[in-house]
Parts: sequence; C-alpha cells; structure tokens
Amino acid sequence: MKFEATELEGMEVEFQALEEVMDGLGFTHVYDYERVTFDYKFVDQVRDDVYYFRVQGYAVEGEVPMPHSVIKIMTALLGKHYYPHGVEYEGEEFPKHIVDKSKKKLESLKEQLPNESR
Repeated sequence: MKFEATELEGMEVEFQALEEVMDGLGFTHVYDYERVTFDYKFVDQVRDDVYYFRVQGYAVEGEVPMPHSVIKIMTALLGKHYYPHGVEYEGEEFPKHIVDKSKKKLESLKEQLPNESR
C-alpha cells in the first residue's frame, strides 16, 4: 500500500535530522551508502500477521550515513510479511488500525522534521 500525497515525498532533509526523528518514532533503519530504509514493525496479535511500514530515501548529496548527507524521501509503503518470501505491498487488505497508526506516524514525521528541510 502506498501513502501518496503526504507532502513528504520528494522532501530533502539531512540524514542526521531524519535519523533522529525516525528513531524517536520507533523506526529502525538499514542503509547502503546511497539508500536508507526506515522500518516500523507491526505485529497483529489477532490475525497473527506481521506488517512493515517503510519510509525510504536516497542520497542526493553525500553518502549515507554521513550526518550532513541530504536524503530525498520516497513514497511511504505498508506491506505484509510472508515468511520466507518477503514483504508484499500490493493486493493486500490491511487492518484499519495498522493503516491509521501508519498515517499518524507520517503526520508526526511531518511535524517533527526541521523547518529548514528543502
């Protein structure tokens, strides 16, 4: 599931500021010098399913994880994890409470990012 038109897509922000905000919101991250993926894991106890809310970005200046590298934020995604195959983003029905919490995370991210974001 894509979260489009969030005002975050295309935003450019320094890695250090983005990392601090995302850590504060409970996300973990991985990177490879050019890209970064922030994940928030949901475990639905009722359905016994695992979902990942992902905010990805790529460096437009510098390399990840250099503090002053500039990251361009991509479209946020929500996916369902299928062991051992991976995460599916399309063709799934996502529980309303997980979609709502994902939207709240995006709103918090928007509010907390520095005003000097490009």
